[in-house]
Amino acid sequence: MTIEERIKELKDKLNHHNYMYYVLDRPEISDYEYDMMMRELIKLEEEHPEFKTPDSPTQRVGGEPVKEFEPFTHVVVMQSLANAFSEGELRDFDRRVRSSVGDVEYVVELKIDGLSVELIYENGIFTIGSTRGDGFVGENVTNNLKTIKSIPLRLKDNLNLIVRGEVFMPRASFEKLNEERELNGESLFANPRNAAAGSLRQLNPKITAKRDLDIFVFNLQRIEGVELKTHVEALEFLKEQGFKVSPHLKKCKNIDEVIEDINYIRTIRDSLPYDTDGAVVKVNDLEKREILGSTVKDPRWAIAFKYPAERQKTKVKDIIVQVGRTGALTPTAILEPVKIAGSIVSRATLHNEDYIKEKDIRIGDTVIIQKAGEIIPEVVSVVVEDRKGHEKNFFMPDTCPECGATTVRLPGEAVTRCTGLNCPAKLKRGIIHFASKDAMDIDGLGPAVIGQLLDNHLIHNIADLYYLKYDDLIKLDRMGDKSVKNLLNAIEESKGRDLDRVIFGLGIDLIGSKAASILANHFKTMDSLEEASFDELTNIEEVGPKMADSIIAFFKEKQNKEILDKLKEAGVNMVKKKSENTSNIFDGLTFVLTGTLSNYTRDEAKKLIEERGGKVTGSVSKKTNYVVAGTDPGSKLSKAQQLGVKVIDEEEFENMLKQ
Repeated sequence: MTIEERIKELKDKLNHHNYMYYVLDRPEISDYEYDMMMRELIKLEEEHPEFKTPDSPTQRVGGEPVKEFEPFTHVVVMQSLANAFSEGELRDFDRRVRSSVGDVEYVVELKIDGLSVELIYENGIFTIGSTRGDGFVGENVTNNLKTIKSIPLRLKDNLNLIVRGEVFMPRASFEKLNEERELNGESLFANPRNAAAGSLRQLNPKITAKRDLDIFVFNLQRIEGVELKTHVEALEFLKEQGFKVSPHLKKCKNIDEVIEDINYIRTIRDSLPYDTDGAVVKVNDLEKREILGSTVKDPRWAIAFKYPAERQKTKVKDIIVQVGRTGALTPTAILEPVKIAGSIVSRATLHNEDYIKEKDIRIGDTVIIQKAGEIIPEVVSVVVEDRKGHEKNFFMPDTCPECGATTVRLPGEAVTRCTGLNCPAKLKRGIIHFASKDAMDIDGLGPAVIGQLLDNHLIHNIADLYYLKYDDLIKLDRMGDKSVKNLLNAIEESKGRDLDRVIFGLGIDLIGSKAASILANHFKTMDSLEEASFDELTNIEEVGPKMADSIIAFFKEKQNKEILDKLKEAGVNMVKKKSENTSNIFDGLTFVLTGTLSNYTRDEAKKLIEERGGKVTGSVSKKTNYVVAGTDPGSKLSKAQQLGVKVIDEEEFENMLKQ
């Protein structure tokens, strides 16, 4: 067997097993056998890239990150559906349909709560996938969609067709994702639909590949060379081609059977492994669909029935404040337990101080709560007429309930935050951030190791990292002699990181890596930044009032000062380094980078410009002085030419650096 034949054999086998596992839920081989085949295919394709094709299962691991999604004009307009909220509105829909085409057969499907996408296949190969957008133009997210294992990369037959489907995240995957995000101090997704949308629109497909997305295909938009008469026939055909099609497909002879099935779905929807927000009713006959046609916004042959969010009455026993991994204080209502949407609810999120004031929620109030896809149910309204006069107003605390540090609410912000760098509630997340690649870049100090250090009381803040000893680390699980020495060397090496990395690593609210670089370039030392006044900070063009307030609040907090002193004593650099042979030749100049440079990454070019006093922005405007254009520059080049901004290539850029 030749290399090319072996690659084809592996591709065919892996695509088959993907279909059996992710579409039919009938695996035929073990995970180990699958992984071994995949590993062999990856190796062969790396050694023989000329045999790598778009339908290869290796495409599912995620390609290189993109700068932005390209717009894509849909071949078939992706319309929305009109909504019905009652039995009467469903019967009105039925009357309109029958008045145009006579008696019809309907199909009822689950309305999956996810993100609608279009998939285009040419000669049986998946070529383009896009989001709905405004229905006419969406975003090309092909590489991200390829990571979804239930989307076939090659069909059974060499067909040209377009289908529409709903990308979703199973509930179990959603809960796991939010647990990981909470551990890492990241904001939580409100519901699986938001998680699916956020995952599909990741600029890095490798992140999408880790998110466990799934899809149900619910409509055949267009096909060449195949005649199909009904919607059910079309979905059966798509299933044969390798698609995972809409579950719970029910044919109904009339509107009474439709209503009966919709009521049945209402009873099972809470037990499904994915979120649904209703049911979809469609005319089955495709020819009658053509006769019915569409309005400007939606088809006349289909309607979505939306189930109302379930609401219950209960009492607010107390309001407590929880401190999140980012230091955000969130008020939560402790409720008298009540059953809603299939589960017992004993607490509800109150979001923030403004939310409580707006709804005038008091401790002791009787309230109406609802659960409509949110992680924690929310209070809809207060039953004011049930008040007895002993209800108590709630006020956000001035100090953190976890560590006692001062809390601040910045002007224009809804969230109150703890300013303590050493707050137990956000400690692990803070250390993970401090050690991350864009901050102190301490190799080998990941979440698992940090968890061990905290659990064994070897560290209590970021400064303690620089006082770790070999004898303490060698006792930890999975930490051998080499691992310990490598970690201690990485920690020692991090002491020399430049000032901007240290500022960013401190995790000051609203201060990202770009702002940290601006502050380091301006103030030159940590001491100068610490002593900066509000006016000094806001005089910097890129620093606004909220950022200035956040910086001042951070350096005022006693525990933060103590940790900074400990970092200084350990020898961590607190001064902006000046690269040798650099000058301020770019002082006052604004650059935009576009395309791919052959000798520099985007971050390397940005650093070279900033070291010489320049500024790098993400978009072209009249204030831009230079656009540095590499290969495949994209729309920024056109914008520069339109505005008359000077465009230079990589060679000219290097000549400027040498001046």
